[in-house]
Amino acid sequence: MAIIGSGNIGTDLMLKILRCGGPLRMAAMVGIDPNSDGLARAKRLGVPTSSEGVHGLLAMPGFEQVRLVFDATSAEAHVEHWEALRHTGVRVLDLTPAAVGPFCVPVVNLEDHLDAPNLNMVTCGGQATVPIVAAVNRTAPVTYAEIVSSISSKSAGPGTRANIDEFTETTAAALEVVGGAQRGKAMIVLNPAEPPILMRNTVYCLVEGDCDHAAVESSIAAMIERVRCYVPGYRLTQPVQFETFGPDNPLHIPETGKFIGTRVTTLLQVTGAADYLPAYAGNLDIMTSAALATAKSIAAHSLTNVGG
Repeated sequence: MAIIGSGNIGTDLMLKILRCGGPLRMAAMVGIDPNSDGLARAKRLGVPTSSEGVHGLLAMPGFEQVRLVFDATSAEAHVEHWEALRHTGVRVLDLTPAAVGPFCVPVVNLEDHLDAPNLNMVTCGGQATVPIVAAVNRTAPVTYAEIVSSISSKSAGPGTRANIDEFTETTAAALEVVGGAQRGKAMIVLNPAEPPILMRNTVYCLVEGDCDHAAVESSIAAMIERVRCYVPGYRLTQPVQFETFGPDNPLHIPETGKFIGTRVTTLLQVTGAADYLPAYAGNLDIMTSAALATAKSIAAHSLTNVGG
């Protein structure tokens, strides 16, 4: 497999792949900055490199043996990369908010897309919060989901900052398409605090009428444990909160009006594994971890099909 993008996300992903063993093998690391730390590290680790971007990758000896490409660049660049790769037969895992292919949140819907040629890993906020919305929706239909992701400004590189609009749009869409909410909204906060904060996520789910609190809590707890299988630093910071709104005290929602039912609030924190990035960069770590988990499942699925 190959990685396009030699920045923080691409470099962290490369180190994860090199350490994980199994069927995944690094065939190439490509970027556009010949002086990037990612390309320098790849060279030291014996990974073939190119600073000519996707076209450099296509021209590299042995490209015909590459089966999967990770795109860790930007939403705008991914469109160009996909046009260059789509006819080669390689699978693409898109770590940008471009959303060219179907959304993928491994613990929620990967099984539905194991054969998709292009999979979109949504956003860091989506990987952190969509599982919670899906968990609530499995016990009670979610009318509206709203999430707020707060990350350290130091963990927001040029790609993240350039894709803020795409982040909010893609995350909101994933809350609906993957999470199951009837309507979704997403916000991101870049916090300049020192020392840098860990990634924190607040997930609000509105459920019409009453709901079984114990069932919702159990569903969320089970989902968190599933995410922790590939993101160990993913956890609740407080018990799940429930607030009921009746006819005498309805909740007013802009653009929707009065809401009568239950608001489920889930507070999450993500600590990074610090493979390459600092531990506070959980927003980047959850993306690379989700992409790695997805690649492992795709590889296992492909080997099973070949074996069969």
